Amino acid sequence: GKVYVQFVVDKNGTITDVKAIRGIGVGCDEEAVRVVGEAPKWKPGKQRGRPVRQRIVLPINFKLG
Repeated sequence: GKVYVQFVVDKNGTITDVKAIRGIGVGCDEEAVRVVGEAPKWKPGKQRGRPVRQRIVLPINFKLG
């Protein structure tokens, strides 16, 4: 199944406001949120050459069974 995780990449690349917006249950939602929350810094989005906050929705696939 797929779990869709929404989060914000701040101007300095840190990941904040992580939440599962569509999940499959069975603990997979919580695990996807945990993994994304512990991820290293990302490159921030840029607009006109300046770093900006960016909201991202990331699908994470789980193979069960």
